[in-house]
Amino acid sequence: MANLETITEHERILQEIESTDTACVGPTLRSVYDDQPNAHKRFMEKLDARIRNHDREIEKMCNFHHQGFVDAITELLKVRADAEKLMGFTLFDLPLCKVTAQTEEVIRCRIQQRNMATTVEKLQLCIPGETPHLCKNLTVKGTWVRKCFFNFVGFLLKVLTVQDLVDFSPVYRCLHIYTVLGDRETFENYYRKQRKKQARLVLQPQSNMHETVEGYRKYFNQIVGFFVVEDHILHATQGLVTRAFTDELWNMALSKIIAVLRTHSSYCNDPDLVLELKNLIVIFADTLQGYGFPVNRLFDLLFEVRDQYNETLLKKWALVFRDIFEQDNYSPIPVENEEEYKAVISRFPFHDAEIEKQQFPKKLPMSQSVPQIYSQVKEFIYASLKFSESLHRSSTEIDDMLRKSTNLLLTRTLSSCLQNLIKKPHIGLTELVQIIINTTHLEHACKYLEDFITNITNVSPETVHTTRLYGLSTFKDARHAAEGEIYTKLNQKIDEFIQLADYEWGMAESDGRASGYLMDLINFLRSTFQVFTHLPGKVAQTACMSACKHLATSLMQMLLDTELKQISMGGNSPFGDQPKERERFSYSEPVPGFQGDTLQLAFIDLRQLLDLFMVWDWSTYLADYGQPTSKYLRVNPSTALALLEKMKDTSKKNIIFSQFRKNDRDKQKLIETVVKQLRSLVNGMSQHS
Repeated sequence: MANLETITEHERILQEIESTDTACVGPTLRSVYDDQPNAHKRFMEKLDARIRNHDREIEKMCNFHHQGFVDAITELLKVRADAEKLMGFTLFDLPLCKVTAQTEEVIRCRIQQRNMATTVEKLQLCIPGETPHLCKNLTVKGTWVRKCFFNFVGFLLKVLTVQDLVDFSPVYRCLHIYTVLGDRETFENYYRKQRKKQARLVLQPQSNMHETVEGYRKYFNQIVGFFVVEDHILHATQGLVTRAFTDELWNMALSKIIAVLRTHSSYCNDPDLVLELKNLIVIFADTLQGYGFPVNRLFDLLFEVRDQYNETLLKKWALVFRDIFEQDNYSPIPVENEEEYKAVISRFPFHDAEIEKQQFPKKLPMSQSVPQIYSQVKEFIYASLKFSESLHRSSTEIDDMLRKSTNLLLTRTLSSCLQNLIKKPHIGLTELVQIIINTTHLEHACKYLEDFITNITNVSPETVHTTRLYGLSTFKDARHAAEGEIYTKLNQKIDEFIQLADYEWGMAESDGRASGYLMDLINFLRSTFQVFTHLPGKVAQTACMSACKHLATSLMQMLLDTELKQISMGGNSPFGDQPKERERFSYSEPVPGFQGDTLQLAFIDLRQLLDLFMVWDWSTYLADYGQPTSKYLRVNPSTALALLEKMKDTSKKNIIFSQFRKNDRDKQKLIETVVKQLRSLVNGMSQHS
C-alpha cells in the first residue's frame, strides 16, 4: 500500500515538474528526499522511465517534422517571388481557431522546456553525485528541442502542415494494431484499395465546373489535399504506402485530370476565366511538384489551354473590330488644333511632312477606325502575353507565342472582318475608297507592331527563327478586295443608268440632244473619279478604264439585243449625238495619268461599228476585211450583219426605209447585197472554225 502511495506521489511530482512554473520546482524536488528511505531511488527510476518516454515521443515528433521543415524552408526560398500571388490562390482555408489552438500548444511546450532546463539546474545543486544520467538525458533532450522542435514550431506559426489539418491517429493506431497482430500486410492492402476508390471520387468533377473559377479551384483543392495526405503517409509510416504505389496513383490521376481539364476548358468562351484556369493549373502543378510528383504533362496541357485562350481572345476581338467598323464614318479625321493632332498620333504612328506643315484646322487621310484598330491590336498582344506569365518559358519562346497569336489576329480575325465589311450592301464607293486608304496606313504601321512586341519580350527581330508578322498580306488582300468591289459597284451603277435609257429607235433624224440618262451617267462618273484622286494612281486609272469598257460593252449589247427589232441612225439612239458625248468624256481625262488616247481604246469597238453605219462605208469594210490596217478592224461581220438586219425593210411595219421605196430603191438593193456578202463572210468564218 505504501509503495502504491509512493508511486502515486511520484507521478504527481513529475506532473508538477512538467507543468508548473520554475519557482515551484525546488520545493517539489525537495519533498522527494523528505519521504521514506530510498524513495528517491524509486523516484529516479520513475524519472528515467518518464525521460525515456519523452525521448521517444520527441524523437518521433522530430522525425515526423524535421524533413518536412527542411523541405518547406527550401520551397519557401524557391517561391519567395511568387508568395504574394500564391496568397491569392490559397489551396486550403484555415480557420482562425486552429491557429489559436496551435499558439496555445506552443506556449505549453515552451513552459515544459523551460521547466526541464530548471530541473536540470536544481538537481545539479541538490544531489550532484546521483544525477549524471538524468542530466545527460535532459541536456540531450533540451539541445535537440532548441535545435529542432521549437524552431519548427516557430515556423509553424506561419505555415501549417498537413498534420495540423488532418488527424492521422486512427491510421497510426490501426497500423500499429495490425503490426502487433502480425497482419500488417492485410491493413496495407486494405488501405491502398480504399485510397484508390477515394481517388476516383476526388477526381470526378462537378458537371458545371467550367462555369466559374471557384469550380476549378475546388476541384484542384481536393486533389492537392488527397496527394499531400498520401505523401505524408509515405514518409511517416515506413511502408503503409510505397513510392511505386503513389506514383501509380498519381499517373492514373494525372491522365484523368488532363482529360477533365481538356473537356471542360473547351466549353469556356470567356478569356478571363481561361486565364484564371491557367493560373490555377500552374499553382497546382508547382504545389505537387514540390511534393515530388512529376507534372510535365500538366505544362504540356497548358499549351492546349493556351490555344483555347487564343481562340476565345480571337472571338472577343472579332466583336471589337466589328463594332469599330460599324461606328466608323469613313471620312478623314478632322483635327482642330495641336492638342487633337497629338491625341491621334499618340494612338497611331502617323507621320506626313506635308500635312504637318498645314495650318489648323486640317484633316488626316485615314478615318477614325485606323487608330482604334491599331490600339486594339496592341491590347490583344497584352492579353496574349498574360497567358505566358509563370509558364517557365524563355523570352524567345514567349516572343514566338506572341507573334504567332498576333498573326492569327491579323490574318484570320481582322482579315475576315475587313472582307465582310467590304461586301456589306451599305458600303458605297466613297466608303470603299476610304477603306483602301485605311488599309494602306495600317499596312505601314505593321513595322511598329513588330517593334512593340520586341520591346515587350526584349527579343531582337533579327534573332534566328523569329516569326514575322503577316499583317502586310492581310491589308493588301483587303485593299485588292476593296478595289474589286469598286469596279463591281461602278459597273452596277452604270447598269442602273442604262436601264433608265428611253431611246426613240424609230426616229429618222436626230433632235440634236443627247439622252438625259447619258448626261446623268457622265456627270456621275466625273464626280466619282474626283473622289478617286485620293487613291493610288493605278487604282483610279483601272477603275476609270473598267467603267468605260463596261459602258461600251453595255451599249453594244443594247444594240444587239434580240428583243430590239428596229433601229434608226437618227434620234437620241447610240447613232445620234451619243458618240460625241462619250468622246468628250474620254478626252477630258477624268482621271489623270492616262497616256495618249488610252482611254479612247475602251470605246474602239463601238466607235468603229457606229462609224461604219454612220458613214455607210461598206465598200471599204468589205474590201479591207481581214487586213491588219483595215479602218474597221474591230468590227465583227456577225455584229454588223445582226445590226443591218434590224434596218432592213422586211415587213409592212418597217418604217425605217419606207422613204427609199419612193426615192431610192437602189439603196435598198445595196443593203440586200451587203447582207448577202456579210452572210458569206460569217459562213466562211464558221467553216474555218
